[in-house]
Amino acid sequence: MMYFDKKKEIMSKSKVVVRLKDKTLLKGEISNFSQYLDLIEVKLLNGDVEIVDIDNIKAMFFVKSFEGNKKHQYKYKDELLWEGDKISLTFNDGEKMIGYTQHLDFINHRGFLITPADVNGNNKHVFASKSAIGSMLFF
Repeated sequence: MMYFDKKKEIMSKSKVVVRLKDKTLLKGEISNFSQYLDLIEVKLLNGDVEIVDIDNIKAMFFVKSFEGNKKHQYKYKDELLWEGDKISLTFNDGEKMIGYTQHLDFINHRGFLITPADVNGNNKHVFASKSAIGSMLFF
């Protein structure tokens, strides 16, 4: 179950895949998340706990399952008007993503949440680190 607190944007326990800027991949759960925190605590699948500096994150994917569907080809064509403004991101490593965001105060935050514009994909939401983004385009 996920909920958003208007002041803190905290999400309850969620499955996440965290991609660090050094290409390290962490899979596990977080009990809460806020873009205002300096550190996040990820309980890994093996039970260990990893403390991650939010500045080291490229993106954190809030996923439906850890396995995903490797055959799924993202189309990013779904119109999700209730999810905010449509945005196209290109990360510094060349990866591209299209989705929707309601978090337009980029200057004061280290990143923002995106709802991918492909409802059939494995990602429910994505936290994109501002420092890992090469370019952004709003539609």
